[in-house]
Amino acid sequence: MIRFLAARAGQSLAVLLVMSFAIYGLIGLMPGDPVDLMISADPRMTPADAARLKALYGLDRPLAARYWAWLQAALKGEFGYSRLFAKPALAALGPAIVSTAVLVGTSFALALAVALPAGVWIARRPGGRADRAVNLLCFAGISVPPFWLAILLILLFAVTWGVLPAGGVPAGPGAGIADYARHMALPVLTLVLLQAGGYLRFMRAAMIEALRQDYVRTAEAKGLGPGRVLLRHALPNALIPVVTVVALGFGGLFSGALITETMFAWPGMGKLIFDSIMGNDFNLALAALLFATLLTLLGNLLADLAYAWLDPRIVFRELRP
Repeated sequence: MIRFLAARAGQSLAVLLVMSFAIYGLIGLMPGDPVDLMISADPRMTPADAARLKALYGLDRPLAARYWAWLQAALKGEFGYSRLFAKPALAALGPAIVSTAVLVGTSFALALAVALPAGVWIARRPGGRADRAVNLLCFAGISVPPFWLAILLILLFAVTWGVLPAGGVPAGPGAGIADYARHMALPVLTLVLLQAGGYLRFMRAAMIEALRQDYVRTAEAKGLGPGRVLLRHALPNALIPVVTVVALGFGGLFSGALITETMFAWPGMGKLIFDSIMGNDFNLALAALLFATLLTLLGNLLADLAYAWLDPRIVFRELRP
């Protein structure tokens, strides 16, 4: 296992290096830079002042030279300064990571708690009334645009009924867990409705395929009960393809919840990445995108480890003599 983890760590570092170069290059090719924004905001700044500032921050050097300087600093744990938040990029990134972790973690756990048992349940009788009804709800959840669903929930719960806040985070020293839960309710519900349909469909398809296998019929022929056949034989094998989808979805949520976070004014990673790119905050955007890439790679690693746990027949190549 140590050899396997070491090999995957090396691969992850290589991917992060390539992604850092690609992201840095794309951001560097964007029109304008922080000095150009300063010139447009301060008409008293002369071209000589602008040239001096660009030389000071290294913006007059070629893109490859700037990337090499950034990489050397990043290896020391220095990811530059955020111009939007007037603090180091990592310090500005921390609160957004915590906010997204709370929002995404809650919605992710609730979506799995709903989708996986429901997928197993309807897979036992495919084509029935319950299966058709659940499939209709799943297709509706998959097809609804996130911004439209968020608007509907805001109009219903915040405007019409007035039982939940429309967004934001609780402010003030008296804010407690109950206040955070009320502000999180609508964005969490939005993400759960958007995720649960896809996970349920994958779970249903994988479970139907597993129940058709020979080992399931053999277990039934031996006299095992339906519950034991379902949970001990069919479910572990059906979870293997679902784990891949879940792992990739979890990593993408940290940077892909942009629309939900924007609609509900939730200060998370998705909104932070959008604001940093639109505000030409290169250091913060690069650090946030690399962190999202790292989470996706970590999700893939956890999926590989889950494969071996679900199916003992799976052996990693690095573990073979």
